[in-house]
Amino acid sequence: MSVTMKNKKLRLWLRTGILLVFTATVVVTLFQAFNKNETVAQGQLAPNFVLENLDGEEIQLKDFRGKGVLLNFWGSWCEPCKEEMPFLNAVAQEDMEGIVILGINDNEPRYTVKQFVQRNHIQFPILLDIDQVVTSAYNIGPLPTTFFINADGEIVDKVVGQMPNPEFIKNKLKKIQP
Repeated sequence: MSVTMKNKKLRLWLRTGILLVFTATVVVTLFQAFNKNETVAQGQLAPNFVLENLDGEEIQLKDFRGKGVLLNFWGSWCEPCKEEMPFLNAVAQEDMEGIVILGINDNEPRYTVKQFVQRNHIQFPILLDIDQVVTSAYNIGPLPTTFFINADGEIVDKVVGQMPNPEFIKNKLKKIQP
């Protein structure tokens, strides 16, 4: 067999191998995209988590059983999050009995988040999801995403995207107020 025949066969096998790897990658990607399991949905119990606040204290969601919880996933780089934050802050400063507002920052350094909180005078607890464990557990796509959790720990509502004003937030909170 000549050298050129060996080279042609080698190239054929190499091309076939590359094509198979590429095809397998596309199939796996499509499978994952279309078989995404919704890990949290309305009526389900909100997955518990333990995250640190800006002072390094550990906070667990289950510690707030008996209260309504607004859980807001956000990032300081996210324009809709920055526009929504004053609305959440205004509501947090009102005395809504039995309601807790928690912000979960998605994967930013403590220093960056602390600066944002100080600069914007945020008055509610901010938790750090540095490893995105909670973000993944809640299947968060776009930011901001907000969950409204009742006193029994069940998800009552979910808002994907920016909430338009404090009144909108207060109306949602009435549904989870014990």
